[in-house]
Amino acid sequence: MEVSTREFQTQLARSDIPLLVDFWAPWCGPCRMMAPAFEQAIAAQFGIRSIPTMILFAGGREVNRMSGALDARGIVGWVGQQIG
Repeated sequence: MEVSTREFQTQLARSDIPLLVDFWAPWCGPCRMMAPAFEQAIAAQFGIRSIPTMILFAGGREVNRMSGALDARGIVGWVGQQIG
């Protein structure tokens, strides 16, 4: 789901379930296999230096991050390791 900066901040602050965020760029081949882009301002706020990068948030805080393309099974496995 593509969201505005304001919507992202609201979800981050209020979500009581883990929040997985995908950062990507349209020129990045592996990135195109993953979720829609976030605004550049949000990527800068979280110090994204490599794409694709996913960040898992819980309780409004970063739990962990993962850089590199994963297929659906890999994403589910990674999230499961973090919250399981």
